Amino acid sequence: MGEFDGKTVLITGGGSGIGLGTARRLLDAGANVALAGRSAERLAQAAKELGDDDRVLVEPTDVSNMDDLDRLAGAVQERFGGLDGVFVNAGVGFGGRTADMTEADFDRVIGINFKGAFFTVQKALPLLGKGGAVVLNSSWTAHRGMGIGALYGASKAAVLSLTRSLASDLSKEGIRVNTVTPGHIHTEMLDMITGSDEVREIFRSQVAIGRLGAPEDIADAVLFLLSPRSGYITGQELVVDGGLISVDPH
Repeated sequence: MGEFDGKTVLITGGGSGIGLGTARRLLDAGANVALAGRSAERLAQAAKELGDDDRVLVEPTDVSNMDDLDRLAGAVQERFGGLDGVFVNAGVGFGGRTADMTEADFDRVIGINFKGAFFTVQKALPLLGKGGAVVLNSSWTAHRGMGIGALYGASKAAVLSLTRSLASDLSKEGIRVNTVTPGHIHTEMLDMITGSDEVREIFRSQVAIGRLGAPEDIADAVLFLLSPRSGYITGQELVVDGGLISVDPH
């Protein structure tokens, strides 16, 4: 018997990286998984890698678009009937100096990272019953100011605040809400941001444990927060960063 047998979890940003790693862990634990993401091609590849057509639903979705979110909720309800958990993982990275940012940059980052997070939860609520759990994905940049990360960090700090407010609001429905905060996790997004082995080594040197994180490191934390093992935890942040934020490795 798996810990998530008979349970259904929605993962946004599920086509790669942390989202896909979490989907693998959930399938191994017995769950049905609905994967949403902007790239239909990437989702199709993810479904092929996961390889369980009966327990996997993929739905191309832009979380900043309300029609897409409505369509996603409808597809989940039609296929699985409801939800036991949601991992609000979709996000877009962005780096740039404040003076160079455009309104379009602002709308894109906030639209996906914050607006998308809020409305993903809202649209999922009719499918979540008592005992359901929501996990939102924040970032270490919500805790450490970085000149080129003002917009991205602010969007992820908003997710932390949203977690506490949602935990209060949804406690009336018996739904728990928590945040997982990753540090430097080796994903396609990190490769894009760093651009070279040399820069990745600088990132690795900032981590007290001495290595970049893997998507599975975050996935294990997400499964804990979605499971009954964390049944007395809500409105909290679980930082999974190898000591990046709080420990000087030198």
